[in-house]
Amino acid sequence: MTVSSPSQDRPVQGVLWMLATGFCFVVVNVIVRYLGEDLPAAQSAFIRFAWSFVFLVPTLGPYLKGGIGARAWQLFGLRGALHTVAIILWFFAMARIPMAEVTAIGYLNPIVVTVGAALLLGEGFARRRMIAIGVALIGALIVIRPGMREIQIGHLSQLGAAFSFGLSYLVAKQLSGIAPAGVVVAMLSGVVTICLAPIAIVVWEPVELHQVMWLGGVAVFASAAHYCMTKAFASAPMTVTQPVTFLQLVWASIFGAVLFGEAVDPFVLAGGALIIGAISYMTWREAQLRRKVTPVVNQTKV
Repeated sequence: MTVSSPSQDRPVQGVLWMLATGFCFVVVNVIVRYLGEDLPAAQSAFIRFAWSFVFLVPTLGPYLKGGIGARAWQLFGLRGALHTVAIILWFFAMARIPMAEVTAIGYLNPIVVTVGAALLLGEGFARRRMIAIGVALIGALIVIRPGMREIQIGHLSQLGAAFSFGLSYLVAKQLSGIAPAGVVVAMLSGVVTICLAPIAIVVWEPVELHQVMWLGGVAVFASAAHYCMTKAFASAPMTVTQPVTFLQLVWASIFGAVLFGEAVDPFVLAGGALIIGAISYMTWREAQLRRKVTPVVNQTKV
């Protein structure tokens, strides 16, 4: 008799949850793109995370009463600092280059995580990972096209954001073993808000109520995106859900063209497809190897 896993045997639900994830992230991009350069990047990011701070930090009470070890505090602080840099760079890039290009370059996050896990966490650097990284970097070069056009500061900013986000996710992986997921998310909002506050004060400009409300919308849709992503990962293997993330680039191209008059760039679509293809291949190979080492639940005899 075999028993199927209720949490990883719902591929249709997993795909639907991942579609919702992509839609929410694209809405976040649309709002930030709409606000443009009206406010400094650090100020916009501070207001966005202040909303999350209000929503999430009150949930930390029970965890804080239990005490947080020195190691956890160090990791929370490190992740908050890395995420602060990433968020500022991302807001800066979103206001200056097309949404599709921001989305495509952002696909490099998992590659940074893979390289970091190999170099910093001792997870190894197998040939499949090297091939995937090489293909993803080619995809990034296709998107940016150095030598064929002028590289804007927004491109460099988004590259820096992808690198910083990747490092932040590596720290999050370390935190996942010592703190609940909800606490990790709430602490991130709190620490990033604190880190952004002095920077925002220095560059602060008069802000209107509608801008504050739009940035509140960013916080809501970003939180919804992370919730949907968690549900997607719980419903189906990443080998099923990962390729769906490419649709974010398609949606970003459509919204960018319709709402902001941004040209649909075939190079960006092709480069993004290469990056997500490399990530999907790497994810699939990792899953295949895990099955060879340890039987998955629905293959285990009882």
